[in-house]
Amino acid sequence: MALSHLASSSSRSSPLLKPLSSAIFLRRSISTDTTPMTIETSVPFTSHQCDTPSRSVETSPNELLTFFRDMALMRRMEIAADSLYKAKLIRGFCHLYDGQEAVAVGMEAAITKKDCIITAYRDHCTFLGRGGTLLEVFSELMGRKDGCSRGKGGSMHFYKKDSNFYGGHGIVGAQVPLGCGLAFAQKYSKDETVTFALYGDGAANQGQLFEALNISALWDLPAILVCENNHYGMGTAEWRAAKSPAYYKRGDYVPGLKVDGMDALAVKQACKFAKEHALKNGPIILEMDTYRYHGHSMSDPGSTYRTRDEISGVRQERDPIERIRKLILAHDLATEKELKDIEKEVRKEVDDAIAQAKESPMPDSSELFTNVFVKGYGAESFGADRKEVRATLP
Repeated sequence: MALSHLASSSSRSSPLLKPLSSAIFLRRSISTDTTPMTIETSVPFTSHQCDTPSRSVETSPNELLTFFRDMALMRRMEIAADSLYKAKLIRGFCHLYDGQEAVAVGMEAAITKKDCIITAYRDHCTFLGRGGTLLEVFSELMGRKDGCSRGKGGSMHFYKKDSNFYGGHGIVGAQVPLGCGLAFAQKYSKDETVTFALYGDGAANQGQLFEALNISALWDLPAILVCENNHYGMGTAEWRAAKSPAYYKRGDYVPGLKVDGMDALAVKQACKFAKEHALKNGPIILEMDTYRYHGHSMSDPGSTYRTRDEISGVRQERDPIERIRKLILAHDLATEKELKDIEKEVRKEVDDAIAQAKESPMPDSSELFTNVFVKGYGAESFGADRKEVRATLP
């Protein structure tokens, strides 16, 4: 049965569709059929010191179509960010996530907004998955007031505390100890939630990661360390930087799981398994085998240390959006035309958000001195040239 025949069922809409008025119409085009269906993951899980999850993943037509739309939205958003950067409307550092979208959507499908996520600087899509809006994304990227960090964080410092998304961090690997700290707070509060601390294969050799993992294991913290292994730390292939690139085994005494990070359903299954494990037994490592299509950042063409054939080969064989598209078509959940219509709608939604973001004003120059200290504590800069400092004791 095609998409148009399923649209009359009960509603469950994607959190990514909130910001624009056109979203009301777009929600209607997503199938709301929640009839359970079981699909097997593309490849088996590989484990270290733990059982493996079942390859049979329970899903629904609604979830598959939501996955398709959400990943298409993320992909289009990142491609648009590339164009804005080249037009010099985005300045500074900018790291794009296209190719890795299955990690963001699969993880969200397995957890709740009460669970915490903290990541590195490739954070746009993770923020969107946490319920952020396109307007907040593009405003932040262009340094505007309506950005999620009020235009002062930029690409690397997205943040959404009300959904327990703690950034966006520019220092390689530094988010992992912070994530373990969040997990400590969760255990202390006994609220039965977990923290996903994401990092790349380039950060996997950081000493602070192993220090944080050690204390997390010692205290049985509900911390899930997620290595997004896209196989290149900047321009360095993993085999040139890591003696043991089996990152899921790096915890030694901490269990680990290797996951096909280009398969949204496999990511969902692994994250569900990891959450249950972490709440009962403490930390676990997930290695997501994924791939980025863009270079490391906008200054990296991405083709000097790998071949174009390698990139196109991954696109043809493992692309996460195309995999979901094939599943939808194979199960007759939508027609090819209906999926292309969704992609057209996504393109318009992104274009509308960019137009809105361009209208957002720049932060006032006085904002340079705000959000540095907690109000009523510490020091405050004042005076015409902001060179005078007044200390306030609590």
